[in-house]
Amino acid sequence: MLIGRLFVKRFCLLLLAISLLLPLAYAQSFPQKLLTIESAFAEGGITGRSPESIQWAPDNTTLSFIQRDDSGEHGELWTVNAATGQKNLLVTEARLAKLSPPLNRLKDDRERERITRYHVEPYQWAPDSKHLIFNSLGQLWLYTIANGTAVLLSSSPDSSGDPKFSPDGNRLAYLRKHNLHVRSLLNHPPTDAELQLTHDGEKEEKDENLLNGEVDWVYAEELSVRSNYFWSPDGHDIVFLQMDESKVPAYPIVNWLPTHPTVDMEKYPKAGDPNPVVRLGVVGSSGGKPRWITLTKDSDIYIPRFGWVRNGLLWAEVLNRAQDTLDLYFVDTRSGHSRKVLTEAAPDAWVYVNDDFKVLKSGDRFLWSSWRDGTTQLYLYSFDKEKPLASDARLERQLTHGDFEMLGVEGLDETAGLLYFLCNKDDPRQRQLYSVKLDGSGLQRVSREDGTHATTFADDAKHYFDQFSALMTPPRLSACDSAGACTRVWNSRNLDAYGLTPPQFLEFKASDGTTLYGELLLPPTSAATSKIPLIVNIYGGPAAQLVQNTWIQDWSGSSGLFHQILAREGFAIFTVDNRGTPARNRKFQTAVRHQFGAIELQDQLAALDQLFAQYPQLDRSRVGIWGWSNGASMTLYAMTHSDAFKAGAAVSPVTSWRDYDSIYTERYNALPTDKTTTSYNDLDLAKVADKLHGSLLLLHGTSDDNVHFQNSIQMVEALVEAGKQFRFMAYPNKTHSIAGATDQTHLFHLIEDHFLRELK
Repeated sequence: MLIGRLFVKRFCLLLLAISLLLPLAYAQSFPQKLLTIESAFAEGGITGRSPESIQWAPDNTTLSFIQRDDSGEHGELWTVNAATGQKNLLVTEARLAKLSPPLNRLKDDRERERITRYHVEPYQWAPDSKHLIFNSLGQLWLYTIANGTAVLLSSSPDSSGDPKFSPDGNRLAYLRKHNLHVRSLLNHPPTDAELQLTHDGEKEEKDENLLNGEVDWVYAEELSVRSNYFWSPDGHDIVFLQMDESKVPAYPIVNWLPTHPTVDMEKYPKAGDPNPVVRLGVVGSSGGKPRWITLTKDSDIYIPRFGWVRNGLLWAEVLNRAQDTLDLYFVDTRSGHSRKVLTEAAPDAWVYVNDDFKVLKSGDRFLWSSWRDGTTQLYLYSFDKEKPLASDARLERQLTHGDFEMLGVEGLDETAGLLYFLCNKDDPRQRQLYSVKLDGSGLQRVSREDGTHATTFADDAKHYFDQFSALMTPPRLSACDSAGACTRVWNSRNLDAYGLTPPQFLEFKASDGTTLYGELLLPPTSAATSKIPLIVNIYGGPAAQLVQNTWIQDWSGSSGLFHQILAREGFAIFTVDNRGTPARNRKFQTAVRHQFGAIELQDQLAALDQLFAQYPQLDRSRVGIWGWSNGASMTLYAMTHSDAFKAGAAVSPVTSWRDYDSIYTERYNALPTDKTTTSYNDLDLAKVADKLHGSLLLLHGTSDDNVHFQNSIQMVEALVEAGKQFRFMAYPNKTHSIAGATDQTHLFHLIEDHFLRELK
């Protein structure tokens, strides 16, 4: 009888387990909501539109953000008290419509992409936390929180940009027509009088090639420069970068839609071309001639970062053209004298711009990051506070150690002696927040959930804003204290009804034994056939890591929701990060230096072979490949250098590295004249068009100011000359991202149809 009762009990437990699992299996095979390309790429998507323009007020207790509806048409500016989590409406929809109109009112795709891609903020807090400056499509408004009034600061029809309050909040600096201007805010309302601080030069005619404090395209895109001028702490001076683009070649971007097409000439230095000539200037905020700073005799340099150590003392980073040496300078603005105090060199690799330089409040120490020991870690340096130009900076200690990548300093709480930073210590596929003491001890994890965290700290580092997601957890946003305790601010919609299928994380080995991380999405059981066709999604370059524990819909070029749709149609989707992709150690990243193409494809094919051995249900005779940007280049490279792929789709590819910009290309591939590099010949894809295997779909935006439309035109010409049949789609006036629900829906339907036709 005991055995009988035990059997009945176990049988009941089994039935219960089955009853709990059946709804999950049913949801994945027969979802309540059907995911479509239209819903995946609609404005707001299936998760809903997340908050935008997230900022901390200078009081360090107030977090602000703009929340819009899915269409982006209607929005409000909200604040959150970091201590209590209480939300308050700061600017109503009616007022925000005028102060920060939706971007879809801009008809120029390039300007929309500039604002979104380079994070141009629509508002800025005043130092007193009682006022805001709004940039309404180039018109500046001063908003007073207490009474909800807004005053237009200029009647000029010309667009203004990059506004910044003086440290005391009494004046405002901004850019207009390539020059710096400043105005007083003391009058109520502010008068229309403004002072132009910089000029185009000594010529009478206006020189459009001189940018005073303005950021050009290549610095914004490849050096992540967001501003080129800064107030001194006392507000007496402004330091700015002047860029002379007179020798930089221009590329024509044509609007083909009007009866008489228009042409915009974009200044764009390609590999080996003259770069902008740059120099630092210091100008009094009340006027006067700029004082020009001499840092080095070499004029072919980059100055990607600079600022104030204190009143009268500047710091500046100088990067050589080869981008294997980064020098840190201190500059006495009164005498004009400068000194190189630190050099970071990597003759067998490259040196990235250092965004982790921070001077401590003591005024005699600073933070610095380096991958000199094989991984990117943090270091503490000191210098002579009284005579900063008298000697080199001194290394005090290394603050972080280990086989992981330190991915950026996020906050510094000097009162507690704590430094906060993001890293992938737990798993190269994750991003976690850690802290360490300034003496190098006490390393500990702060963030609590596995996945990807992106943080924005208040200036005092007592609170931070956390944007979190994981592979199957859509984004959610929280206000957190420095111990990691969080209050939810925004949630994505619940997506359970879509029955999404979790991809599997996998590991493979490169030919040298290096671990490669991959990801496989198999079709749900109801969609699977006896043999499953496989689609490879690839990026493969130094700018993107695709295999991450982050929400699957992170970027259109690796759209996890699109892959879910393909999986329901019976495809398996595979991604692997080859050597040369980021967030791994120096050896891994630099494996492709001066030799783009071969190693990336070698790793992709090696991983594919191992995948087929592990999953015999995959059909080796029906393999497709697709990618965007560098992933599109690798798609074309794979289809012309192997016969493994039956079909491919390439969106906005670089087809020759001679056609891409100087900074990115030369960082990894050297100058075209350098005899040590093979990239310019091996990845000149038009020359191997006759080697194309498989059915190709090529897509590109005609106004792409990043990877020029020229790349695809050259490839089209070569394919026609080689007698190769293929499909080609041009998107009029679209940029590199081919953004917008209408165009992206069209594009992904084309890719879907292509693979259904060629692989099913």
